[in-house]
Amino acid sequence: MGNGTRPIALEVFGVSKRFRKARLARNYTTLKSLFVRRKGAAPAHFFHQALEGISFRVPAGETWGIIGPNGSGKSTLLKLITGIYRPDAGRIAVRGSLASLIELGAGFHPDFTGRENVLLNGIVLGMSKKEVLARFDDIVALSEIGDFIEEPVRTYSTGMYMRLAFSIAVHVDPDVLLLDEILSVGDEAFQRKSRERIRSFQSRGKTILMVSHDLAAVEEFCSRALLFMGGKIACEGVPADVIACYREGVEEKTPSS
Repeated sequence: MGNGTRPIALEVFGVSKRFRKARLARNYTTLKSLFVRRKGAAPAHFFHQALEGISFRVPAGETWGIIGPNGSGKSTLLKLITGIYRPDAGRIAVRGSLASLIELGAGFHPDFTGRENVLLNGIVLGMSKKEVLARFDDIVALSEIGDFIEEPVRTYSTGMYMRLAFSIAVHVDPDVLLLDEILSVGDEAFQRKSRERIRSFQSRGKTILMVSHDLAAVEEFCSRALLFMGGKIACEGVPADVIACYREGVEEKTPSS
């Protein structure tokens, strides 16, 4: 169980993930060394340890934030939770339906119209055709792309593309929602709509895990935060304390003038 009587919606236990360094993996001096190396396990220095021994539990209905510098493993964790990657060690448990806004528009076909992509992407994200059609007008209204919905998405600006993708994703209505820098999509008016939609998810008891460099947004939306440094959890607690820990670490690494 979570805090009080709340069940756990998301559990990450002892999760580790490493990636082969492509440049080093190809660094063979002779043809013989290539085949000899492939027969055995690659040396440890051939790998980048993206995550190491990550563990935490998010109670249902809470919003948690993950902060940290680039390359600290934040987005890798989200991709592990969604199943894009598989952990090398540990386990991940999600209770309830899951939707992720980590690669907006990844399933869009550039030559299909916005209307066609709404249908296809909505189904990919877990909605039925009937559900997509029932929510179609709301999806288009939120995206603010107007008549461009009938044009191929290759003609869209980056902002239009991202707004339509976001609008589809937030209409999936999952139990657990993963966000990766989503509050920076679009102009100020659309960012305000995005925040309102997040508030709506929270008011309906959804569980949210968000990765963001926007520290003010993490403090605004989250009840708890995790600081990732070098693939490990360096600090955990209320957002204000974790943000202070992050800033102290950044200041320590910044050379004085």
